[in-house]
Amino acid sequence: MGLGSFIKKQFIDILEWQEDQDGVLSWRYPMADNEIQYGGSLTVRESQAAVFVNEGKIADVFAPGMYKLTTQTLPVLTYLKNWDKLFQSPFKSDVYFFSTRLQLGRKWGTPQPITIRDADFGMVRMRAFGIYSYKIADPRLFYTEISGTRESYTREEVEQQLRNLVVSTMTSALGASGVPFIDMAGNQGLMGEKIREALVPVFAKYGLLLDNFAVENVSLPEELQKALDTRISMGMIGNMQTYTQYQAANAIPLAAQNEGGMAGIGASMAAGIGMGQVMAGAMQTALNPGAVQQPVAPAAAGVVMGADGGVGVGMVAGSTPAAPAAPAPAAPAAAEADDPQAKLAKLKGLLDACLISQADYDTAKAEVLKKLLG
Repeated sequence: MGLGSFIKKQFIDILEWQEDQDGVLSWRYPMADNEIQYGGSLTVRESQAAVFVNEGKIADVFAPGMYKLTTQTLPVLTYLKNWDKLFQSPFKSDVYFFSTRLQLGRKWGTPQPITIRDADFGMVRMRAFGIYSYKIADPRLFYTEISGTRESYTREEVEQQLRNLVVSTMTSALGASGVPFIDMAGNQGLMGEKIREALVPVFAKYGLLLDNFAVENVSLPEELQKALDTRISMGMIGNMQTYTQYQAANAIPLAAQNEGGMAGIGASMAAGIGMGQVMAGAMQTALNPGAVQQPVAPAAAGVVMGADGGVGVGMVAGSTPAAPAAPAPAAPAAAEADDPQAKLAKLKGLLDACLISQADYDTAKAEVLKKLLG
């Protein structure tokens, strides 16, 4: 070696990385023609790791701490270079620093809708996006699989590959989960956990640890969104039959005030309950297209008059209207016409049913009593 070359050569006493540039995951210490001083100092800060590479082969890996570079602290490099215990000369080696900090708030998304297989709807097209966080857990593996001998490797470069991995893994994970997609879409925490479980081993192949994965938004096709809204509404209503009966009971006072009074309630109630059954069947069909719907017998409804003259509505959901009973032998018309008590009972029933006014009732009652008392 000439004197000029020796003067140009510098001996490095301190090896460290200040991480003065954000977003750099891997950085190679600039060696040029320099050599590392035997007994020099290596400083690895918290959230860092250092790797010595000799002629393309990884030698020693250092965790956070301060080290004096000797044959004792560089056992693999000593073996590769065949140093003996008395070796104290400067040496040459490539040194790479890695940032092991947690990379927070990294964004992922599906640029185009992806198609997944679903148990309820067959095939579903969706778009989604969210955030995730990761860090370098194995510098040796990250060096061999990702960064290599490059002077530096940035976060943006690795995340181009990671986003593609997220989308492809998400497609297979959701399709193989066995959980109906419509349930996952309603619970984004569950969806994020299922995707994270599938991504953890994928990230580990590159020396990365996936810390967190969250789904922030899912965009569904319009028809699937309607089905999801229907299922949510069904959950809020609860039992459909009970809800229909409640609605029918509330309609009785209103129907009595309408034209025709109680006369049309029986038919209206039957139609209302039948409509409720049809709606329930339609919702079940929307939520489970493959299911075979069983025919539902129409509900029977009728208007009955109590012994005290009151009027009520009788309903049996899901039953077939009974055949009309044989008429009971009618009392002689003359006897019924001459019975004042029967006339008063009928008038009272008509009044209670709001079929006649109070004035009409009082007038008719007066006439009956006049005939009775002479």
